Amino acid sequence: MAVRDLRYFGDPVLKSVADPVTRFDASLKALVTDLLDTVEPPGRAGLAAPQIGVGLRAFSYNVGGDLGYVLNPEIVELSEETHEINEGCLSVPELWFPTIRAKYAVVKGVDLRNEPVTVEGKEVMAQCLQHETDHLDGKLYLDRLEPSRRREALREARGHDWFWSR
Repeated sequence: MAVRDLRYFGDPVLKSVADPVTRFDASLKALVTDLLDTVEPPGRAGLAAPQIGVGLRAFSYNVGGDLGYVLNPEIVELSEETHEINEGCLSVPELWFPTIRAKYAVVKGVDLRNEPVTVEGKEVMAQCLQHETDHLDGKLYLDRLEPSRRREALREARGHDWFWSR
């Protein structure tokens, strides 16, 4: 279908909790195709529907050549073992900050046929699963930063021309 325009930090859609997918129709298939097309370019690991202005619980991923999507995802398992990893976001371009994430994660959801799917991953895939699910809950990775780093990130974000404000 199409590579969609991204929404940037400051846009209210990124702070809104996404609605569950309830209609499994042609418009949902088009959305999933757009999510996959938009996450496919090099350097992109994941993309949640709110990042393209759609308030539905759906995300795509592209990690280590593994391209896919999950509808109505829920994190069902996180390892107790965590690490601090430099994290960025397509909706907060050019900014990377150390973020604490579980080293292993499991997400359960459904596919376009409303059939169950499970995606699990370590390291970067685990980070992606957590990051994209956060988007669907109206959270950005900046929300997970310690207060001093968060203040620094907000200051830097406001200085960029992509920052969305009204």
